[in-house]
Amino acid sequence: MENKRHRVPFGPIGIIMAIGVVYGDIGTSPLYVMKSIILGLPVGHYADPKYILGAVSCVIWTLTIQTTVKYVLITLRADNNGEGGILSLFALIRQKYRWAYIIAAIGAATLLADGAITPAITVITAMEGVNAIFPSVPVVPLTVAIILGLFIIQPFGTGSLGKYFGSVMLVWFAVMGVIGFGHTVEHLDVLRAFNPVYAINFIIETPNTLIILGAVFLCTTGAEALYSDLGHTGLKNIRISWIFVKSMLIINYLGQAAWIINNPAQVQPEVNPFFMMMPEWFRLVGIGLATLAAIIASQALISGSFTIISEAISLNLWPNVNIKYPTNIKGQMYIPSVNYTLMILCLLMVVMFGSSTSLEAAYGLSITLSMLMTSILLFIYFIKNNKPLWMSIPLTMFFISIESSFFVANMQKFAHGGFASMLIAGVVFIMMYCWYNGRRIKRKHTIYDQVDDQYIEKIRLISEDESIPKFATHLVYITRAKNKNALESKIAYSLFERTPKRADTYWFVHIHRTDGPYDFDYSVKTFIAEKIFRIDILVGFKVGVHADQFVQLIANKMEGEGLVNLASRYSSQENKRGDFLFVAVDRVFHNISLGFWRNTILYFYNLMKKVGTSDTKMFDLDPTSAYVENVPLVAPEYNDSELIQLMKHGKDDDDDNRFKIR
Repeated sequence: MENKRHRVPFGPIGIIMAIGVVYGDIGTSPLYVMKSIILGLPVGHYADPKYILGAVSCVIWTLTIQTTVKYVLITLRADNNGEGGILSLFALIRQKYRWAYIIAAIGAATLLADGAITPAITVITAMEGVNAIFPSVPVVPLTVAIILGLFIIQPFGTGSLGKYFGSVMLVWFAVMGVIGFGHTVEHLDVLRAFNPVYAINFIIETPNTLIILGAVFLCTTGAEALYSDLGHTGLKNIRISWIFVKSMLIINYLGQAAWIINNPAQVQPEVNPFFMMMPEWFRLVGIGLATLAAIIASQALISGSFTIISEAISLNLWPNVNIKYPTNIKGQMYIPSVNYTLMILCLLMVVMFGSSTSLEAAYGLSITLSMLMTSILLFIYFIKNNKPLWMSIPLTMFFISIESSFFVANMQKFAHGGFASMLIAGVVFIMMYCWYNGRRIKRKHTIYDQVDDQYIEKIRLISEDESIPKFATHLVYITRAKNKNALESKIAYSLFERTPKRADTYWFVHIHRTDGPYDFDYSVKTFIAEKIFRIDILVGFKVGVHADQFVQLIANKMEGEGLVNLASRYSSQENKRGDFLFVAVDRVFHNISLGFWRNTILYFYNLMKKVGTSDTKMFDLDPTSAYVENVPLVAPEYNDSELIQLMKHGKDDDDDNRFKIR
């Protein structure tokens, strides 16, 4: 079993891979940013050089401050064994600042909401380019077909396609740069946009400033996804490739600005300068390339959503759901429930809004919240690592002030569609909050038994009591007790109280999801030689949990060392391997009152648990060798006084003595 993380080597291959994996979202933003800015400008200002240069200056400096400085230069340093993203950042600080789970949950929820809109807006914008050449092509049905196809192929794995993403995106950025450069040299005055004074004057003087800033912000929406993809390609590859990517993006934005200034008669809100500045002979090829880039960007967001949910599960922020690994590529996963939920949400976005113009009104609001949460967590990370306050406080306040301004600007979109992303983020956050706190309430009411000599002796007596039917040769209990000398009382209830369970060998297995992505280690404690063992397994949050596989491999190694006998003990099955039965014991709340707020949290917690995946699937147990048993969280105890009280009430009843014993 591999326990070392596969690192993408620094070099040309790693750089090309980074271009394909990391920059899909931010790399497709030129499809709609300038179009959205034009839409926000008052009538008559569409091609005014002063406003266009100011808008492009805002784009250039937003990319520089938010993406380059905050993420590429600073935030990427906050990695968790090479992994990035807001939940990886939380994992680095949660041992000391557990309350920060609320900040992490808000950031993760808004990032997932962004994942529901990005495929819709990028694909529909590319399809509108096709529609501009072939007016009879229906945009919405074609967009729906592409998005459906994209989600349907997820169960089969996209590893074989991933190797082409870098090459396609490399061509995409090169084409954007070449086309943008061709128009920039025709109007070199657009280079003045590098002067931040134009951006400042634009913010001060432009009518509808907040609306325009909401459009400008779209140029950097992929920065948070860039951080999340750190583990896929590595820090150096991202930083070097960003030099090329940023250059091509800025040249393209300058080219769009030059085309707008030089073609004032053609500039209208419904016109997309990105496609219009392409030579007519190349436009169809450019649209095809834009469609491929949109699909790659969508794939990156889908894969990123799988990673976020996987991390959320290991951090106790999400219900246990089924995770599959369709390919042998390290870290690639597929989560059916997330895949089909995202698919439905994306399709709803396309059908509800129907155009890129309408989707732009819904896009960007949720991601500003995610960036704000990252800034706050980054400050806590600085404090935890003893970074000087004279640096941490001004830096954090600088980014928060910028992101707060963008948030206020994007709030103008709320009534025009922004509510959709906020609604999605709100539902996801409530689920994370209820799951996290539901587990805390459950842990608070969990009683642990000390595994002492008396406890072990009781197990031994059951094992040797032939009057009890044998439950299994090897009985394996999954336990959440971190203390190696303790077990939850629910296991004792299952072993001794419910139905005594006789077996030849008893195994108690604890699987701990670590904050490291690719950790794997284990230890074995022997209570009685060849009869009672405890195995503690450490598994990284990007390593699949395969409980029966882990136990079988460890047991085989122990047998080779003469520590256990795995042969069947049935006389009719000599020379055969003994059977393993895995037991997952779940505690059920019954007639327990904890107050309105906690009961509400537990209600939603239990609802999610029913909808989510069972422990059998979560631990990847073979259903034919797994047994799930429900036990009460608190075992009820009844006494004679309760019976007397019931009989007394029965005698006081004028109708009949319903509780009288006959």
